[in-house]
Amino acid sequence: MYDFAYHKASSAADAAAKIKGKAEGKFMAGGQTLIPTLKQRLAKPSDVVDLGGAADLRGISVGAGVVTIGATTTHATVAGSADVKKAIPALAALAEAIGDPQVRNRGTIGGSVANNDPAADYPAGVLGLGATVHTDQRQIAADDFFISVFETALKPGELITKIAFPVPQKAAYMKFPSPASRYAMIGVFVAKTASGARVAVTGAGNGVIRMKSMEAALSKNWSPSALDGIAVSATSCNGDIHGSAEYRAHLIAVMAKRAVAAAG
Repeated sequence: MYDFAYHKASSAADAAAKIKGKAEGKFMAGGQTLIPTLKQRLAKPSDVVDLGGAADLRGISVGAGVVTIGATTTHATVAGSADVKKAIPALAALAEAIGDPQVRNRGTIGGSVANNDPAADYPAGVLGLGATVHTDQRQIAADDFFISVFETALKPGELITKIAFPVPQKAAYMKFPSPASRYAMIGVFVAKTASGARVAVTGAGNGVIRMKSMEAALSKNWSPSALDGIAVSATSCNGDIHGSAEYRAHLIAVMAKRAVAAAG
């Protein structure tokens, strides 16, 4: 681990002030990715701003057809929230399937979304539900937020404060997890909304993506059978020791059908 200056923020505004002017500064929420990379000397920030003491970045609220979750709210809190289970049960189920109890009690929704691991679960929920990412500077639509591997639309020093999820008519998340890491080899989030279906896939390639062909089919007929015959190209999928690109392409179709069936 390299030396760095440590700062503990008391609020979102305090965090923004503490990182201002620090070209190599990093925010830390649950630390589930940052701490291991620091230990392995894969990251060398000049400053680390700890968000753990910023109470205004935590919490869940529901109103006007929207579930709003503070950036440092833990996965376990989302999974156990009665409000989330009632409004968007698929989002609570997604959170419950992340990692293990230790990860769920430390990891945060904002940290996961900002990190944008190509096999993470939350990006599929954010994109699948058409959520809006709120920062200390602006609001970013999910379709504009995720760029590529570990890359988002966030600017240096920009802090996610909360994420607003529109309540869908129906939704579900199904994933085929790696047995070791519990990351998604393939995860598919489907949502039926007033404006049509949304299908988001994680674990396949360089980041979360929408499956427009599946969305078009499900917008006409919300049924697993509507996805029959829709081929997923393996050229857009990664292959590794856990599964080939062709296997992942096959899993997308399987998990999508299971998700639609689970949504009802």
